[in-house]
Amino acid sequence: RRRKQPPRPADFKLQVIIIGSRGVGKTSLMERFTDDTFCEACKSTVGVDFKIKTVELRGKKIRLQIWDTAGQERFNSITSAYYRSAKGIILVYDITKKETFDDLPKWMKMIDKYASEDAELLLVGNKLDCEVDREITRQQGEKFAQQITGMRFCEASAKDNFNVDEIFLKLVDDILKKMPLDVIRNELSNSILSLQPEPEIPPELPPPRPHVRCC
Repeated sequence: RRRKQPPRPADFKLQVIIIGSRGVGKTSLMERFTDDTFCEACKSTVGVDFKIKTVELRGKKIRLQIWDTAGQERFNSITSAYYRSAKGIILVYDITKKETFDDLPKWMKMIDKYASEDAELLLVGNKLDCEVDREITRQQGEKFAQQITGMRFCEASAKDNFNVDEIFLKLVDDILKKMPLDVIRNELSNSILSLQPEPEIPPELPPPRPHVRCC
């Protein structure tokens, strides 16, 4: 009898964070992608939560740490510590709540202050299943994203599982395409996860970035 081969270990680890105002569906997007589940009445995230999902892209097995951050301002001092190590940032608003769209400049200030300038940015208008209650047009979302260098835009529905996988996979693909081949090889050699436990607490709060991206 042939011995069953153990699964190939992950080649690469990437951290992605999801940010945005309270109630826009950050947790729902994460859980739909990682577990293919949807909760109609999710509790608000307290501080930070995370899930793991392994995907294969460009011939590499990539282990994603997806950090779901609280939208309330009182948690900003906690969640800001996760920005620096994130290779990708998903900024979410609710297409049915104008106030969540109006909050986007505030979230961009957090990105400019704490995140790496190399982080890939993706703006997501969530709750496309509630089209009848839409308050923010697709054109408004596109216009905001166009003001930010390198930011992509997409609308999605965690409830209907529309564009959810595409959001995460395209973001990861953009991260890999942006990284020089020699950097990828170096990071791959240093990011095997078999001996590294998943983090439970945030790293020390990083200093502000020297250059602020204009929004």
